[in-house]
Formats: sequence, structure tokens, C-alpha cells
Amino acid sequence: MNEISGRKVFLKMENLQKTGSFKIRGAMNKVSQLTEAECSKGLIAASAGNHAQGVAYAGKARNVPVTIFMPIGTPVAKVDATKGYGATVKLVGQNFDEAYVAAREEQLRTGATFIHPFDDLAVIEGQATVAMEMLQQRPELDTIVVPAGGGGLLAGTLLAVKSSRPDIRVIGVQSINSAAIAVAYKGKNAALLPYQGKTIAEGINVKVPGKLTMNIIHSLVDDIITVTEQEIASAILFMLEREKTLIEGAGAAAVAAVLSHHIPSSAGNVGVIVSGGNFDIGKLTECQQMSIQVPMAK
Repeated sequence: MNEISGRKVFLKMENLQKTGSFKIRGAMNKVSQLTEAECSKGLIAASAGNHAQGVAYAGKARNVPVTIFMPIGTPVAKVDATKGYGATVKLVGQNFDEAYVAAREEQLRTGATFIHPFDDLAVIEGQATVAMEMLQQRPELDTIVVPAGGGGLLAGTLLAVKSSRPDIRVIGVQSINSAAIAVAYKGKNAALLPYQGKTIAEGINVKVPGKLTMNIIHSLVDDIITVTEQEIASAILFMLEREKTLIEGAGAAAVAAVLSHHIPSSAGNVGVIVSGGNFDIGKLTECQQMSIQVPMAK
């Protein structure tokens, strides 16, 4: 990867995290702070898959019932894993945003406590621990590349990095098919596609990012870039073939930004957050059909 990218690359392997992604950090931080009264009617959340597992795991740890609303097209591996942690799963809507609306309606009806996947300070602070560990492990980093959907991981990374090492560049990455944060950051006149609603990186397929996360991102981020679906698919295959590890599309978006030379040439020591590994292996054929040859260093 160093040879292909032309720089030193360090991967933060959150695909090896408990529940298979960084999302357990924010969920555990939030749920651990809830009072008994807040837990009395159960927990409810909406998720494309990874937050679901984090909340399910955190709820099980506190012996609190959990209900998760997930889009109909959520990978089976994520649905089964969420159920495996004891949660009730309801498949509703074609994307995260539709599942979110349904979950909010259910929350109002039942009085359960809603655990937001990104627009909550306790969740954001939990996600910030990823970057804190990166700075401890590799203080020589000059750039950190972060996949972004609703913006929780990116906002947490920004809070952790810019408060202690403002010299480090933080770059958010989105799929060009789901670039709500990039559009909000760069403006509607930027050469970006309108929301397409479909991406192999379903973990960052969010139409409306969080208000709190966007305030943090607008204030602190160095840049938001986009990668194509073909570049994401190629990164998934590259990591599987060359690094012998399976990552999902969201994490692959950040890897793709480095492999496809989208980050500044001045970035020498680059940390990449590989956000999760909950990939539906049934989509490998689709990845092969979509993929392009990974370009060598310029």
C-alpha cells in the first residue's frame, strides 16, 4: 500500500473491533451514561447495520431490551449479528433515512430511549476514542482520512485531533453517490452528483447528516472528498487480496481515497480509519464487476 500510494500508510483496523466496527464505541459511551429511568422502557435506534450491533451489544450489557429499525436492503450479516446480540430487528424503508423516520415514530409511541447513530455528543465522544488511540500509537501522523456518512466518526476525530494536534490534516471521505456532507461543505455549486440513494458503502449512505456533526465539521475539517463506486469496490478487493482482510464499503471509501491518489501530495504519514468489516460476501461478485485497476504511485 505504501508503494502504490507513494506515502506511509497506517490503517486503524476497526473492522477487527468487537461487533465489527467503531460504532460500539459511541453506543457503549452513550448507553453507559443512561439512568435506570431512561432504560426502563427499552432502547430504540435506526441504523444501516453497524450502529445497530453496537446498541444491541450495549443494551445486552445493561440487560435492557433493544429494538432496531434497519433498511430493507441491509446486508444479512448485519441483521443476523444484531439479532445475535439480543435485539429485535424491524426492516423498514429503502435507506437509513426512511428507517430513521419509522424508528422515531415507534419511539414516540412506546416512550423508549432513542440512541442516535451520530447526532449525539456522547456518541461523538465515544467515536473520538478512535483518533485518540491513533495519535497515541502513531504520533508522526500528519493526515487522517475518515469515512463519513452522518458525520459522527468524522466529528469525533476532529474534536480529538484538533484539540491536541491542530497541525494534523483531517479529511472526510464520502461516496460520490451519497455525498450529503460534501455538498453541505462545498456548496451545491460544486461538481458533485445529487444524492443517488444507492452505494456499495451502505454504512455511509445517509441523505441528511446531523446538525451537531455538521457544525463541528464546518468548523474544523480540512477537506471533504468523494470517491467513486468503482474505487470503493477496488479498495475492498485490494484489501482482501493484498492485505488479507475483509472490509466493508464504508471503510473501503477511506482506503480508496488513498489508493486512488485523492489526498494531497504533501501528506506523508497517513492514518486511515478502516471503519468496519461487516461486509455481505454475496456482494463480492458485484465488487469484481465494478472494480478498476488500482493505480500505482504518481
